[in-house]
Amino acid sequence: MPKLITKIDPIIAKKNARRCKDRGIILPTLRQQMFPDTIPEEIKEKLKPIGLWDINPLNLFRITWKNDVKTGLFGKPNYLEIPSELSGVKARIIGLVGKYFPTGAHKVGAAYGCLIPRLVSGTFDPEIHKAVWPSTGNYCRGGAFDCALLACPAVAILPEEMSKERFDWLRDIGAEVFATPGCESNVKEIYDKCAELRSNPSYVILNQFDEFGNSFWHYHLTGNAIYEVFEQVKKPGNCLSGYVSATGSAGTIAAGDFLKKHYPLLKINASEAWECPTLLMNGFGGHRIEGIGDKHIPWVHNVRNTDIVSAIRDEDCMRLLRLFNEAEGINYLKKEGIVPQVADKLSLLGISSICNLLAAIKMAKYFEYTEDDVIITIFTDSAEMYQSRLQEQKALKGNYTEMQAAIDRESVLNAQSYDNLLELSYRDKKRIHNLKYYTWVEQQGKTYQEIMQQWEPEYWKETFETNLDELDKAIEEFNSLA
Repeated sequence: MPKLITKIDPIIAKKNARRCKDRGIILPTLRQQMFPDTIPEEIKEKLKPIGLWDINPLNLFRITWKNDVKTGLFGKPNYLEIPSELSGVKARIIGLVGKYFPTGAHKVGAAYGCLIPRLVSGTFDPEIHKAVWPSTGNYCRGGAFDCALLACPAVAILPEEMSKERFDWLRDIGAEVFATPGCESNVKEIYDKCAELRSNPSYVILNQFDEFGNSFWHYHLTGNAIYEVFEQVKKPGNCLSGYVSATGSAGTIAAGDFLKKHYPLLKINASEAWECPTLLMNGFGGHRIEGIGDKHIPWVHNVRNTDIVSAIRDEDCMRLLRLFNEAEGINYLKKEGIVPQVADKLSLLGISSICNLLAAIKMAKYFEYTEDDVIITIFTDSAEMYQSRLQEQKALKGNYTEMQAAIDRESVLNAQSYDNLLELSYRDKKRIHNLKYYTWVEQQGKTYQEIMQQWEPEYWKETFETNLDELDKAIEEFNSLA
């Protein structure tokens, strides 16, 4: 069973604790991020005048789904329900909103889950080490932000074709940035850069694709948030039938493992790009759905617990990005009966969020879900991250018109079918699981025995359910060391 804390260097741990105290840094436990009402009142009062994105260590306590942007404190998980009038399906589709995390995306939580075990155990020394964040975008943003709050050096690695906003922000926050060849799909090139840096012992690679702190954080934090949302919004007769998440680093999809404990009939739907259908067809290619990564199966993906794969066309996502953000698109939707309370909030969906929405629609049509079925997905980040992409689309295709809005709604939303969707059999799951061999054994030094262990459900149960108490205790002891 993987452990988040594998060894302890008490001397470095104590030095790290004193260093944090000198800088006014207090580490929140995962339970405090999960249930912010348990955060001490003194800290809540200090948070009130601090902006969500401010480089202030108290913002570590805002790494939660429950930020209340009106009060600056905490409330219920942020979510948006997509009405049937827009989705075109009877099932209720609800997305957790990631915009209200610091950095504007939930990956800041996964980064915290990866770095903190090393910091509190003394296996990461900020005076010697640099934290390396390999990513296709939001994870390295989150890692760089966490490092800024913790006064740790940060290194971001991401493909050169990612959005301009990503690079500008990373450099502004003080991260060292490496741009690797290719686009969203070129993950191997990121690994190659990591291998190059690994020869220097000062670089500590925090690879979200094989860091269990990533999936562990989502299992507990995202899983609990979804549970709370469903219990809050469910109507008599409602069933939580589906959970949709892009595979990406396989962090967010781990929330499905938590949900299946409470809702055994739930089906987990992994979305990916049709242009790079890795799970669907052992395929490859390049695409424009930023933030979902592919061409391999992440080490931290519990494939056996995945029930469906949905491949989404990147052009569909780009067209809806315009529909949901151009003034002509929003006005058209309002004329067509979409209430302003929803239409004006569609900018909460970034490109990968739209991908998840379309996968949820496919799922609802495939299983012929009714009004009693609820599908919950993740709106990872917002369109705020992709303004340059909107400008590119305008330059390429011209001004957006009401006619184009009508075409996009009909041909993308209403015409979305369950083509390129596969309900996974036992053999399908094992086929996908076995793909881990080519990346992780042949290239990254894992063993065949480890892959075999990962096929067993007990492996994941122990990983997700036995580390929480140990990690939170280590954080509390770290805070007290100083």
